[in-house]
Amino acid sequence: MSAPRFFVPGVAADIGVEIALPDGVAHHATRVLRLAAGAPLVLFGGDGGEYAATLSKIDKRGATVRIERFDPVERESPLALTLVMAIIAADPMDVAVRKAVELGAIAIAPVIAARSQRIAGAAKTDKRLLHWQQIAIAGCEQCGRNRVPVVEPPAPFGQWLASRDPAAGAVMLVPGAASSLPVVARTLRLRHVLVGPEGGFTDDEVAQALANGIQAAHLGPRVLRAETAAIAALATLNAAAGDCA
Repeated sequence: MSAPRFFVPGVAADIGVEIALPDGVAHHATRVLRLAAGAPLVLFGGDGGEYAATLSKIDKRGATVRIERFDPVERESPLALTLVMAIIAADPMDVAVRKAVELGAIAIAPVIAARSQRIAGAAKTDKRLLHWQQIAIAGCEQCGRNRVPVVEPPAPFGQWLASRDPAAGAVMLVPGAASSLPVVARTLRLRHVLVGPEGGFTDDEVAQALANGIQAAHLGPRVLRAETAAIAALATLNAAAGDCA
């Protein structure tokens, strides 16, 4: 069984040094996973590489680990894709964020489309954003990534369109589009994948995207749920790029 992995922001230590775990990490390691002194674990700071460590001391104040070695390993996708995800219901949105992390997306940009689920008020929006960011961290802990994807603050779809780099290739999933996603991927260096909400993007939103140089593509003859479409699109593009080779 592989050693459990924990995100410790900014972790940097010399071999043989002992460091205290942050309170939340210490609680999860010792109270939730019930790790005992001497247990191996892995720490990563989110900016590349990971540390093999040993849980050296547990007391009422927290937990301490000894750094054993540093491994500069990278497990990133050969693509640098951002998932532009129209906000959907809470549980499916959580699935989309987590699976995007597992499938190598470097960022998730939640957008408010005409048919999006609404979040009432700035406080709840901030709470949802923090929740998605925690999901991204947990996804990295689980899948082995050492770079935590950015989860951007939610923005209206039109605002995202206006702010995007027009030189960065982008594709919008549209059922019934003339071309399939693999065909578009062969002709365009993609950096953004746009997935609509339940009911899809409106005709007006599709027209806005096309006018901004974004390509439309389909994922086959069936209409997929929003979170399924996000997973299928990222998996398709990664497979084509050799991420699973």
